[in-house]
Amino acid sequence: MRRSDREIKDFNKIVEIIRKCDVCRLALHNEPYPYIVPLNFGLDIFDENIVLYFHCANEGQKLDLIRKNNNVSFEMDTAHRIFTDDQKGSCSMEYESVMGNGYIEFVPEKEKFSALKILMKHYHKEDFEFNVSVIPHTTVFRLVVKSFTAKQRKQNL
Repeated sequence: MRRSDREIKDFNKIVEIIRKCDVCRLALHNEPYPYIVPLNFGLDIFDENIVLYFHCANEGQKLDLIRKNNNVSFEMDTAHRIFTDDQKGSCSMEYESVMGNGYIEFVPEKEKFSALKILMKHYHKEDFEFNVSVIPHTTVFRLVVKSFTAKQRKQNL
């Protein structure tokens, strides 16, 4: 990381940033360009291991690409605020971000309900009673995160 002064290494702080994000962008292998897709997600932690859950229809380009190569990268960010310095004629942006990579696993049918509850919990709707009849028509997958970094930029006052 070029700007190590902005790096966040504390695992709990990184999880706090993830919890504030509402979109996770997945970068999938495609030719000749990567395919990037923004998705809603849910977060689960196992012994300081991050697992992100996603859902989608049972067909589409995203799933086709994952089936070809399940290694992905991800990025999420939050806390955006532009700030300016009129005297210097400069501006910059505050942010917090997490990015990394890992691999996708498809969630088995018997685990889909629990995984969808994790997704809803991320959006503070853990008790939302969704229509379970849609579960067979929904693909649920998880990203097992293998490595990640986090950064933040705050205005120097």
